[in-house]
Amino acid sequence: MRQYELTVIFPLEEDLYKAGREHVLADLAHHGAQVEKTEEMGDRDLAYPINKKTRGRYTLYTIKLDPAQLVALERAFKLNNNIIRHLFVKVEE
Repeated sequence: MRQYELTVIFPLEEDLYKAGREHVLADLAHHGAQVEKTEEMGDRDLAYPINKKTRGRYTLYTIKLDPAQLVALERAFKLNNNIIRHLFVKVEE
């Protein structure tokens, strides 16, 4: 198991945000990830418009995940309409 930081940008709308968070946590659990910490980073401007949206709600997750599950998890996030963008970063120990 490796440690990763996952940053996810959700839409500002409350119902889409809640649905997106639930899907992220369900997908992480389904792929065997252990969520160690969740940090709400608040609403921020996007660097460039994505699907005509200029703001998003950022959330940072610190997780432990088997590297073999990373590709499947990224694919699940790409297919989720309630996620604007996501980024996995491996934490060096």
